[in-house]
Amino acid sequence: METKIEVKEYTSGYQSQVVDLILHIQQQEYGIPITKEDQPDLFNIENFYQKENGNFWVAVSDERVVGTIALLDIGNHQGALRKVFVAKEFRGKVHKTAILLLNKVFEWGRKKEVNEIFLGTTLQFVAAHRFYEKHGFEEITAEELPAAFPILKIDKKFYRYVIS
Repeated sequence: METKIEVKEYTSGYQSQVVDLILHIQQQEYGIPITKEDQPDLFNIENFYQKENGNFWVAVSDERVVGTIALLDIGNHQGALRKVFVAKEFRGKVHKTAILLLNKVFEWGRKKEVNEIFLGTTLQFVAAHRFYEKHGFEEITAEELPAAFPILKIDKKFYRYVIS
C-alpha cells in the first residue's frame, strides 16, 4: 500500500505532534542537548512564523505529522529556513517528504517575492547538508548571513538559496 503524504499549512491542532517529532529527532536521534524550553517558537508558531512572508508547514500521513518546515520572514525579501525535520521512516527517496516540504517553501517564496533563503544547521546533520547542496543551497560563512538572520547557538554551518 502506498503511503500518501500531504503538505499542509500548520494549524494549532498539530502543535503537540510537531513538538514531539522535533524533540524526538533532536534529543533521541542526534543527542542534541536542546529542550522544548530552548525553543519557545514551537509554542507560538502562528505568531512567530505565520506572519508577513513567513509560514510553517507540516507533512501529514494518515493524520500523523511526519515532517515540518518553516520559513521565517527576516525582512528585505529574505527568509530563514527553520525547523526542517522528517520522521526517520519517512526520509529518503521512497517518500520524498523533505523534497515535498522544501518545494512548498520555494513555491511560497516565489509567490511572496522572497529572493533569498538562508539556513543554519548543526555539524551532525551530514545527510541534511548533502540534501541542501543537492537542492541548490550553497554553503556560506556566518559573516555572509544577513544581519537579521537569527543564529542559534547550535548552528555551525550556513547556506544560502537564491530563488529564481
